[in-house]
Amino acid sequence: MAGCDTKKKAKKDGGGSAGKPGAGGRRGRGKDRAAAERQEPSPGLRELLRVPGGVPVDLTAYDTRATPGGPGAPKDKAAALKAVARSAERLAGLQERLYAGSTTGDRRRVLLVLQGTDTSGKGGTIKHVIRLFDPSGCRVRAFKTPTPQERRHDFLWRVRRALPEPGEIGIFDRSHYEDVLIARVRHLAPHRELGHRYERINRFEQELADDGVTLVKVFLHLGHEEQRARLLARLDNPDKHWKFSTADLDERALWADYRAAYELALRRCSTPAAPWYLVPADRKWYRNWAISTLLLEHLEALAPTYPAGDFDVEKCRKRLLEEA
Repeated sequence: MAGCDTKKKAKKDGGGSAGKPGAGGRRGRGKDRAAAERQEPSPGLRELLRVPGGVPVDLTAYDTRATPGGPGAPKDKAAALKAVARSAERLAGLQERLYAGSTTGDRRRVLLVLQGTDTSGKGGTIKHVIRLFDPSGCRVRAFKTPTPQERRHDFLWRVRRALPEPGEIGIFDRSHYEDVLIARVRHLAPHRELGHRYERINRFEQELADDGVTLVKVFLHLGHEEQRARLLARLDNPDKHWKFSTADLDERALWADYRAAYELALRRCSTPAAPWYLVPADRKWYRNWAISTLLLEHLEALAPTYPAGDFDVEKCRKRLLEEA
């Protein structure tokens, strides 16, 4: 997967914080920490995590514990948390300018699409993203099993109804990709129909891009063993039982089938207008930092600005000052 620097290294943790101190001892580690605090988020994470379309994808070749482009030297949780905190104000300001532009006809908006297996962190990511923005400017939608009404319509119908309005940031927990993922694994549609859906999804996303939607499609790449650990943690905590379902175990038994379905979707639907980004998801701190950085890079590329007022500032000021 050229352009996605998450391939497995000799070290199991793929570049985590573990490692021996350098020759500088404590003094060297102090310099490392200082450098980590000064380091800004990577300006090229979009290129680093982008999945090139049209080429075979082998997910087994990518380390789910990797931290490509992560902040810090070494890359670690503390540095990532500081980096996210530093970027929060910038993200909020960009969101406000994006919304302000919509009041004068700017149709641009952002749609974050989150896909991944159970426990990969879609819900946790949404909580993290919402904290960085004004919630009133965010539109969140979780796509579950289609309702009887939704089944009476085309598979894109419910997605179109949930799209963000101009100036908004939309977040999808699952999406239209369920109709080429679970539908393929569970044989819910004829094979020929599934083949047409990839083409329809590409046309749909191109239409969105042409209408001012910036799509940020993220595949949360979770490891098989990490998923088991997270499911066991839910079983061990009665307060988390509501998040557990025996259906999760049924889906887990189809791990290889889902991996193949994701590989096909990533290959066929990563386009210039709507590329996929592969984010290793075993480390929650890295996942949150990476998605925050991806959003920051996309918003900075949009460069929204506050619209100019259509009134005479000085005349308005004079009226206010002359009030009795």
